[in-house]
Amino acid sequence: MREIGAGSLHWFGLRVYDARLAVAGERFDPAQPFALTLRYAREVSGERIAETSLDEIRRLGFGTPADHRRWLDGMRRLFPDVRRGDELTGASVPGRGAQFLLNGQSIGSIDEPEFGRAFFAIWLDPRTRSRDLRAGLLGSGR
Repeated sequence: MREIGAGSLHWFGLRVYDARLAVAGERFDPAQPFALTLRYAREVSGERIAETSLDEIRRLGFGTPADHRRWLDGMRRLFPDVRRGDELTGASVPGRGAQFLLNGQSIGSIDEPEFGRAFFAIWLDPRTRSRDLRAGLLGSGR
């Protein structure tokens, strides 16, 4: 994997995390493996990470209410409370879903292709709330 871009997310002027995107090829291709790593600048509960993720997935129009309930349960089960300096990585496994790591150690996966597409769309879909972060992750707004 090769890092192609990076950026930061700020909320009301406070840095929440720094993000990096690594890809298997020369450029981002959602059909190929990639990994998104968030290095947290502050404490955030796993519950908050899961709920905020689902809010964005809904806003982007992915999934059904039944999917949302199942995905939220899965994220609540997997996502830990994070502290400053912790790295949470989501690795896209095309055709399978998403694998998650905390500080380089596997914490589990959600093995549903539609979940993988929906989850990574939070940062990589053109409709993301964080367009500057997306442009940075994709290396030059590609």
